Parts: sequence; structure tokens; C-alpha cells
Amino acid sequence: MTLTELKYIVAVARAKHFGHAAEACFVAQPTLSVAIKKLEDELGVTLFERGGSEVSVTPLGAQIVAQAERVLEQTAAIKELAKQNKDPLSGPLRLGVIYTVGPYLLPPLVKNLIDNVPQMPLVLQENFTVKLLDLLRQGELDAAIMALPLPEHGMSVQALYDEPFVVAMPTAHPWAGRDEISAEDLKSETMLLLGTGHCFRDQVLEVCPEMARFSSNPNNGMQRAFEGSSLETIRHMVASGIGLTVLPRASVPSMKDPNGLLTFVPFKEPAPSRRVVIVWRKSFTRKAAIDAVVNAVADCGLPGVEMVKLQAAA
Repeated sequence: MTLTELKYIVAVARAKHFGHAAEACFVAQPTLSVAIKKLEDELGVTLFERGGSEVSVTPLGAQIVAQAERVLEQTAAIKELAKQNKDPLSGPLRLGVIYTVGPYLLPPLVKNLIDNVPQMPLVLQENFTVKLLDLLRQGELDAAIMALPLPEHGMSVQALYDEPFVVAMPTAHPWAGRDEISAEDLKSETMLLLGTGHCFRDQVLEVCPEMARFSSNPNNGMQRAFEGSSLETIRHMVASGIGLTVLPRASVPSMKDPNGLLTFVPFKEPAPSRRVVIVWRKSFTRKAAIDAVVNAVADCGLPGVEMVKLQAAA
């Protein structure tokens, strides 16, 4: 049994496909398949049911995969322990960021870290919350910036900032002159939101649950909802007159659109918001690197957000 074989079975369990797992592990599919068959023969068990287009994990296989994940995490911890006597701020930091935070936080964050800890370059990856948590568990990432709430994860969490939501609309919209908007007002509007998988989509649906059951009757829920692949795509759709949307405040540099195409209006208090946090494995030993990122985020000057006072990690 080798660590490589354990990595392969974890990859197949997550991808539910031998070909996709091989791509994720940067090996040829026959190499991965032979290694897994060798491990199954050694253990005398069947880990995966091979049939159809999707691979499923056997009940015993699920237990073995869970144990393999723990072994791989502890292996990564051993490597980190070997670095303890070195400078924790020296060397790359593998940082994940959710899609609705990355484009707005990363430009000032990278600049701040270059200015203050140039010896710690960032290896960045944008992805969905669930995928980032998987990469953290596998040791493929050192830390990730995402928004609460999170699924069960068992990791350390440090709050970064609270970010209110705002409503974006075409400048010609009748509401463009308003000082504030309530979530109830949006029931009569055509709304645009992100596609399935984005946590910000779920947060917006909590604010405007009518979006989840939109109807052609404007008096009975949303008139209609459109989906976009990114906040920037949705922003352009709103400017073109398709409808309205809800945006996180940091994605709005100024409440006055310099192009004159959009108008941004705050929600009526208490305004809906989200808390952005940084998450890392409890076994990760470069805590000084996490602190450096937290401090750099605090110095980013993101528009409209409220920084959370530093507190003990959860």
C-alpha cells in the first residue's frame, strides 16, 4: 500500500469517474486503474462498483476512503512539521477563494502581500465552497477564503469582514431615485442570479425566497428569474435592461456607476449581508502565514464592508 494509491482512491471517490480522477492526479487512466486494482487485490476487498458511466463506492470502500483522507492529511501535516524551524512566511501559500470574492478581494490583497511579505507568493485557485473544502481536506490548499454558512468541516475559522448586499438596476429604472429598497419590493421584479453551486446564490435566495418559486403572475412571486455564470456577466445583463440583481457590496466600487449605466441602491435596514472568513486545517502549522493574510485583508480597504475585530480562531 502506498500513499499514491491512497491518493488515487480518494480522487476516484470524489470524481466518481476513473478518467476524471486520472486527470486530477495528472496520470494516465490505465496507470490509475492498475494501481487501484493492485490495492484492492492487496486488501482483498472491492472499493468501487464499476458499471455504467459513473463509478460508485462500496460501503466498505467508503470507510477505507475516509481513512485514506485522514492518512493523506496527516502526511501533509508531517511535511508541515518539518518546516516548523524555518520561516513560516517563506515559501508559497496555496490559497483558495470563492468566485464571488476573488475578483474584488484579490487585486488589493496580492498587492498588500507583495509589499509586506514578498517571500510568500500566493498560489491561487477560485472555486465553489464545497470544492475548496475538499481541496483543504486533501492538503491541496493551505487556506481558503469563503462566506458563512459552511457545511460541517472541522477546521479552524477566522472571521474577516461583514459585507452588506445592494440592489443593482438600470439607471432608467423607476426605482433608481430611491434611498433604499426592501426585499419585499423585489417580488414584482424580474431578477438575475448566479447559477447553482454558488453560495452567494443561496444567500440571495434567503433574502428573496420568491426567486426560488418565480411565477408568470407578477402578483404571485417573481415574474421571472435569469441565471448568469458570474457577477460581472449579471452586471452587464442588468445594464442592458434584462432585470435587477443583488450584489455583494465589495463588488461595487462606488454607489455611483462611472459609466452611468447602473444604479445601486442599499437595502432597507437591517440590510442582508454575509460574513467572509478564512478557513484552514487545524494541522496546518504556518499560522503566521494565515495571520499575514488576515492582516493584508484588513488593509485592503474594500468598499462598504465592516472588518471584524481579530478574535480567537474557531
